[in-house]
Amino acid sequence: MSSGKPLAPVDLLGVGERLPEDARLARRSVARFVDERFLPVIREHFRAGTFPLDLVPEMAALGLFGMNLSGHGCAGLSETAYGACMQELERGDSALRSFASVQGALCMYPIHTFGSEEQKARWLPAMARGQAIGCFGLTEPDFGSDPGGMRTRARQDGGDFVLRGSKAWITNGTIADVALVWAKVGDGEAASIRGFLVERGAPGFSAREVQGKLSLRASATAELFLDDVRVPAASALPGTAGAGLRAPLACLTKARYGIAWGAVGAASACFEAARGHAVERVQFGRPIGSFQLVQEKLVEIWQGVVLGQLLAVRLGELADEGRLGHVQVSMGKRANVRMARDAARLAREVLGASGIVDDCPVMRHMVNLESVFTYEGTHDIHTLALGRAATGLDAFS
Repeated sequence: MSSGKPLAPVDLLGVGERLPEDARLARRSVARFVDERFLPVIREHFRAGTFPLDLVPEMAALGLFGMNLSGHGCAGLSETAYGACMQELERGDSALRSFASVQGALCMYPIHTFGSEEQKARWLPAMARGQAIGCFGLTEPDFGSDPGGMRTRARQDGGDFVLRGSKAWITNGTIADVALVWAKVGDGEAASIRGFLVERGAPGFSAREVQGKLSLRASATAELFLDDVRVPAASALPGTAGAGLRAPLACLTKARYGIAWGAVGAASACFEAARGHAVERVQFGRPIGSFQLVQEKLVEIWQGVVLGQLLAVRLGELADEGRLGHVQVSMGKRANVRMARDAARLAREVLGASGIVDDCPVMRHMVNLESVFTYEGTHDIHTLALGRAATGLDAFS
């Protein structure tokens, strides 16, 4: 029972018009892919707990893997273009954005930045084409927010390294062809941490799917086990030697930047679903969208989306100017994910009982965002990082 009046756009301030041309074109293509190829299948994959691997070649053809990297078959687009595409992917589902984020920001970026020429030539073209899938092994069962405490060790033995340990909550872990595993070298502490490329099928290396997930169900999440896995010294990323935690944290900054954009996509999907329901659902003889309390909820969601979009675009501008730092990224990830999480809950309220079934995307986004709120730096950890920047005082030590 719509009024027939045109509805204001989600992008009320026309922020999309500020995007550079490469970002607008790439975003349009990815939006079409999400609408036509991904949204028709996500419900069944979410129910089954599977990722739509058959769509990987199409994602590669769109240049989504390592798209903000140059050379070795990567698209070489702007950081803003990358962010805008992550937003469209997460409008579909956080699992879709997570797949691309891990492939590009957490696997291809470190190989591109810290790898040898041989490593770049071997892995980057194949990963850009979607012919090789990567995962990022930093988190451990007992060390999440404190990765410097990791127990995984790499012991040098002649011309090889022997890796022993385990990793937890690893996106793409069961489907990856190569894992970037972070380990302490010898008897060293956090300053000795290095990255190692471990290939699927290496003796002693195994992955086990995490069972019983109620969030990110369409994402392949695994535990990794390294039982004296022998890798050649050439498998170590040379640029990580001596960097300690700075190397993996640089990768996480890249991924968190994409999350700041992606959360806006999830929130916008929730807003569209709630608004559509509010203008059509009739109670007491009128659309529920005409009631003040419902309008308040819709406006709160909408305002969050618009402000989150402004924040994401500004982060993109800073990134393209080479001026984006980890503190700014922490604010973007923290603010936009909390906004999206709140948006999903308010949207579910507007939808009533319709909001709890998977014909509607809102509950799916809601449970996914519980994971996004926690991974790649919990909300609280980003709060403390920002608090340190604001006061000069460190709550971690």
